[in-house]
Amino acid sequence: MTIIDYVALVVFVVLWTSYTYVTTATTPFSRTSLNQAMAERRRKWIYNSLTRDLKMIDTQIMAGLQNGTAFFASTSILAIGGCFALLGATDRVESVFRDMPFVQYGGRTAFEIKVIGLTCLFGYAFFKFGWSYRLFNYCTILFGGMPMLHEANANREAAEHAAETVIRMNIIAAKNFNDGLRTIFLSIGYLGWFISPYVFMASTVIITVALLRRQFFSEARRAIMDDF
Repeated sequence: MTIIDYVALVVFVVLWTSYTYVTTATTPFSRTSLNQAMAERRRKWIYNSLTRDLKMIDTQIMAGLQNGTAFFASTSILAIGGCFALLGATDRVESVFRDMPFVQYGGRTAFEIKVIGLTCLFGYAFFKFGWSYRLFNYCTILFGGMPMLHEANANREAAEHAAETVIRMNIIAAKNFNDGLRTIFLSIGYLGWFISPYVFMASTVIITVALLRRQFFSEARRAIMDDF
């Protein structure tokens, strides 16, 4: 590996951490991100459930959140298996890369290091999705303990405390899901490293800019910010 490879890796880590900070940090001068806006929507949803006894819609929403998390967790496991298969076929991949004029092949050791790094990314994503799934499960249990309409009206303070507990658990679960999803997105940029460190940096910048646009300037954000 050359110096430019290490520079590209540093750029990848810096952009990852910077993106995480600007989409989660709350400062007086920051623009509200899509994730932050959706956290408030989760709060409104849970509080709205206190106004009705029939909560089948809420349980369906919870099930949908869990199913989506389980899908990405399974996908991460498959991706990890693909990385191990790639390590087992290093000789074949090496012969293919050597014949590609646009690929900057750094040797067998560098290739294996890159694959191991990709495996770690998918492993990190799996643990984030797995923990998110577990938290959504806890959230469902907590939601089942929320008071019915007449109980909420009789003791509003206790009802709001129960709602806040569910809200906090739901937001934490969503944060872990977003962390895992962010890793999956950035792993696409990481694939550019197999071509060259310059492609690695360029693909990482492009994906980060695309993610930032979705968080701060997308139609989805404008759709839910109209009444904020």
